[in-house]
Amino acid sequence: MENAVMGKVLVSAKIEHLVDLYNAQQGNLPADQVRTVEVPDALVDTGATMLSLPRSLIDQLGLRHVRNRRVRTSAGYSETGIYEAVRLTIQGRDCTVDVAEVPSDCPVVIGQLPLEGLDFVIDPVGQRLIGNPAHGGEHMLEIF
Repeated sequence: MENAVMGKVLVSAKIEHLVDLYNAQQGNLPADQVRTVEVPDALVDTGATMLSLPRSLIDQLGLRHVRNRRVRTSAGYSETGIYEAVRLTIQGRDCTVDVAEVPSDCPVVIGQLPLEGLDFVIDPVGQRLIGNPAHGGEHMLEIF
């Protein structure tokens, strides 16, 4: 499910703890114990780079801090935490992507790297995500 609000594209996204998924696949964790967050209104922003989550969702997923990285925001330059990878699923397509922390009052942001991994582009007229027309709308990765 997706919708547009004031020119912004919002999508439903499922975010799963990658290590939990691996442990469940290995039989070391019941599948119903994989830490998962369902976000009904993630903001798609091609000006952003990564998947960005507020700290409360990072804590809910139990993600491990990997490093700090310098970032540029509308408020200027600062530093933020980068967390271990998650599996992101939107409209039945999934990819693995690292997580950047954003302040608690910010929405979940789907940036350009996850969009490329999911092979989606924004349809500016319909204000929605569509499969990349260069690939006939099919989920495809370019590896050359």
